[in-house]
Amino acid sequence: MPEQLTVNVQLNRNPFGLHPDDLFQMAARINKKRSFLFVSQILGKHIPVDPHRSLLGGAALALLWQRHRAASTEHGAEVAAREAGAYRLEEVCEALRGSDSARHLYDRLKADKLHLEQPALFIAFAETATALGHAMYDCFTGDTRFLHTTREELVGREPVLRFEEEHSHATSHRCYARDTSFFQGEDTVVLVDDEVTTGNTALNIIRDLQSKHPRTHYVVASLLDWRGPEDRQRFAELEAELDIQIDTIALIEGSIEVEGGPVEQLPQSALDRQTPAEVTFIQHDLTRFFSHLDAVSIDSSGVTSDTAYLEWTGRFGMYESDNAKLDAQVRAAASYLTTQRRGARTLCMGTGEFMYVPMRMAAELGEGIAYQSSTRSPIHVIDEEGYAVRSGFPHVSPNDPGIANFFYNVPAGAYDEIFVFLERMSIAENVEPLRRALASTGVPFIHLVFASTAEQGLLQGGE
Repeated sequence: MPEQLTVNVQLNRNPFGLHPDDLFQMAARINKKRSFLFVSQILGKHIPVDPHRSLLGGAALALLWQRHRAASTEHGAEVAAREAGAYRLEEVCEALRGSDSARHLYDRLKADKLHLEQPALFIAFAETATALGHAMYDCFTGDTRFLHTTREELVGREPVLRFEEEHSHATSHRCYARDTSFFQGEDTVVLVDDEVTTGNTALNIIRDLQSKHPRTHYVVASLLDWRGPEDRQRFAELEAELDIQIDTIALIEGSIEVEGGPVEQLPQSALDRQTPAEVTFIQHDLTRFFSHLDAVSIDSSGVTSDTAYLEWTGRFGMYESDNAKLDAQVRAAASYLTTQRRGARTLCMGTGEFMYVPMRMAAELGEGIAYQSSTRSPIHVIDEEGYAVRSGFPHVSPNDPGIANFFYNVPAGAYDEIFVFLERMSIAENVEPLRRALASTGVPFIHLVFASTAEQGLLQGGE
């Protein structure tokens, strides 16, 4: 961390013996509201990871919630025994430490999912936790539903829920569901985030959801929980005010103390590299492999466009019966992409909220795969051993030129090729900043993979 910023971390609960380095590193954030960032070693966001390991992050939360439920019921021993017969949470946590068992464990879990006896609605927070929440939800069978919040604004569709995340770089969350009854019912709501610092985001959505579709039980699931005594008291006060129960589960719980204010400016020497003599861009159209929903999106400057979103990302809600459809689409698309690989060291990169489907495809592409995603979050880059963000590549969003995007930690010479996954095609001039950023990595082959090219011929320049 920069000398002018110190974050002291104290672990209060770590039942699985996870070392903090197994889960996160630290970086300085370019944000006056919050000066630091826990850079996850699990999520596949800022740091490249084995995609199976990232998917097991969701599995760890699923097994943790199952264990929590077992401990609170009269049939707890029976449920725990069923868990031990298939796979144990401790095995998954061992894989999170970096063992070679991640692929095997994930395949076992997909083949023998956990059963939920009671209905549950899973909601994942954009943009960082969209894949984590989807992976947790996908571990269960039963009466389950999933939706992730979105930063995007759609024309003609009123969000079912709208709430704020005060410390985020982009604060507004929206929940769109094509089924107007999606949030109705008295089932348990499981809110999934990568970390809980104050818990205000969870409290905000609980208050909004409770005012429209009340129920009695909520769960807040996260990899890390840093809430202090005052934050926990706010949870208790909301429980009493709304007459509800809020359970919290996390792999690690602790407290943080920050010394020093926001870091305004640091040398950004690792941001740019000279573009190599030859960079080959290859385009891949996956439209035929996926089903889509049409919507009209509006960008930050007020420009609207007809958009074909993927149907089963979770942005518009999905049910347990939809999971097999997405599985089949992912397998078909990945089978095609496997034939397009040109090297043994391949980086797969999701973009923004579009994380889970690319992560699933990456997990199907064979050996030598690393996965990460682009982000809206501006982070200080320091090319020093032990710092979490050592290289960075700024650009603007291909779907909204008014939104700054970044991808990080692509070391020189580390990869033979990059597959970049975009949910939908955009016009050539909007994609060009991303192309320039990708070219500056020095990776010789860049694959631009579009899951929707509904407006054909918008992008030029590929093979």
